[in-house]
Amino acid sequence: MVREHALRNGIIILEEEACLPITNREVQFGFSTYESLRVVESHPVHLEDHLIRLENSCKGIGLVHPFTHVELTDWVHELIRVDLLDEASVRILLVGGKEPLCFITSSALLTYPANYYALGVGAITYEGERLIPSCKTGNLLLNYMALEKARSSGGFEALLIDRKGQALEGTRSNFFAFRDGKLFTAKDDEVLLGITRDRIIQAAAILEIVVVYEAPLGKDLLKGLYDEAFVSATSMAAMPLSSLDGVAFKAPFDRTNAITALVRSWELED
Repeated sequence: MVREHALRNGIIILEEEACLPITNREVQFGFSTYESLRVVESHPVHLEDHLIRLENSCKGIGLVHPFTHVELTDWVHELIRVDLLDEASVRILLVGGKEPLCFITSSALLTYPANYYALGVGAITYEGERLIPSCKTGNLLLNYMALEKARSSGGFEALLIDRKGQALEGTRSNFFAFRDGKLFTAKDDEVLLGITRDRIIQAAAILEIVVVYEAPLGKDLLKGLYDEAFVSATSMAAMPLSSLDGVAFKAPFDRTNAITALVRSWELED
């Protein structure tokens, strides 16, 4: 694996040449959408699902572009071929405007230590709601600020608390919590419909876990009314939380890790 190249509008370029024009109005206003996906054994995991969500995000913010699913699929595979990518993270970025730009880049596959899954990771709460939550856009200031606050206190993630006091999602993840044996998560129209979120829900069905589409209240989480919680994303599958604002969730996280095992087992099936 060499990771020396990128694609700009389907043309192979050197990675160092994958730059955005800072005078571009759409770049300045963050008028963009993106997707990040895993490459495992040179296979782009759930690529079609990511492209469908990318298309939906573009429609959601009115970003018109000429790039087809077939072209984007071919370009992802071309980058994998040219840079001999075996395991990697691949990012597709679309910037709108009169002359839309599509950049496809790669980076080292994001992985986490085994003890994160065994012991869990800490999180904090952060008041804020993403703009157009159903779309994965380049407007990431809230996410950045919340995650930096979490990291400054030694945390792994920040859960965004909306004006109703609901814990909707993380800065880079969906959120789930167990209560009375049932798995609670936000309604579909309140959060980004994660590719991994869909697999989490499928895994819960196989494990005979009832899913309730009702976002936990932050205050209830901090009262210890939920006995297990996790965040989910492409890079992490289901990552158990050991604490939220210092309030502990108790290990072992058997249900969460059983879900992760199922989600990871499906990565090479599509």
